[in-house]
Amino acid sequence: NKQLYSTTDPASLWVVVNKKHPLHPASYVPIDLVVPNVRLRLGSGNEQMKFRKITHTDLIEMFAAAQAEGVQLVFGSGYRSHGLQKQFYNSYVAQDGRAEADTYSARPGYSEHQSGLAVDFTSPSGKCHLEICWESSTEGQWIANNAYKYGFVLRYPKDKQVVTGYQYEPWHFRYVGKELANEMHNQKITTLEEFFDLPGGTNY
Repeated sequence: NKQLYSTTDPASLWVVVNKKHPLHPASYVPIDLVVPNVRLRLGSGNEQMKFRKITHTDLIEMFAAAQAEGVQLVFGSGYRSHGLQKQFYNSYVAQDGRAEADTYSARPGYSEHQSGLAVDFTSPSGKCHLEICWESSTEGQWIANNAYKYGFVLRYPKDKQVVTGYQYEPWHFRYVGKELANEMHNQKITTLEEFFDLPGGTNY
């Protein structure tokens, strides 16, 4: 049932955030942010170490399942406020120019991280952190094969930049709940834009 949850309400489990669908209001802050009880990349007081409580049970279950198979996942980055995203985006624009920055960083108000439902995973070693080579790591391979079982989908798949608006990011996953994640996996649909038949694309 694709109408089960809103794709526009910022608090919705299925909110779609992309270059055509910003968060409303742009200043949105989730009311249920918590520090997840998993291995964190940064100190628990850091803003990015927060995630929505609605994700917590499945996130913990996934980390435990990985650990049971000898894989140590690390929660690299979760929630980002409008202000923090603005800092990140502006620094990337200063470094690479706006056109290049728009291929890998969301403008403030257009970031999934602000929803509190997106997470960047990483490895204990820090090797290939936020780099394409992370897909070949033990942690990256485990996540790619198992995340859907716990309600997470790879948000920016390979060869889908014209759909999602962003380059391939093997570390960036979005929590949508087990029902939707498994349905997308079973139907072999890899993007939220395609599943919900919503516009995305590379331009704002």
